[in-house]
Amino acid sequence: MPIINDDLMPEITPQPGQLLARGVCRHLLSHDFVTVEELVPTSGLRVDVMALGPKGEIWVIECKSSRADFQSDSKWQGYLEWCDRFFWAVDTEFPTELLPPESGLIIADGYGAEIIRMPEETKLAAARRKVLTHKFARTTALRLQGMRDPRVGATR
Repeated sequence: MPIINDDLMPEITPQPGQLLARGVCRHLLSHDFVTVEELVPTSGLRVDVMALGPKGEIWVIECKSSRADFQSDSKWQGYLEWCDRFFWAVDTEFPTELLPPESGLIIADGYGAEIIRMPEETKLAAARRKVLTHKFARTTALRLQGMRDPRVGATR
């Protein structure tokens, strides 16, 4: 059994958006979706959560912790072409009337979430789905490998 020295492990306090993402990821797993946080589908875009469903469906979830966080996000419409469904994840205090009604809505906290509004599905083209699925797999595999071997993370 390896010995873990907690003194060497830095204490990391999750940001509010990261807590929302954790709750979203937990909830989506209960629907048989696997997730990866902070995935870059293309240069200049980084989604908070990308979810891959059991039938290959791809969802993007943007986590917003405040009105200011939402109003400062000018890139979210660029995410629409990278998913079958797009959702906002917010907490119970967020003014949901700010969110576009055609997008999905998830209410979340650091422990779980609930899908409140399911958006219409806009199917990705097969070529784009293949690229995203490949990127999803490589990103998660590299992160997992980096947990076992810190040199992997240092070279990427």
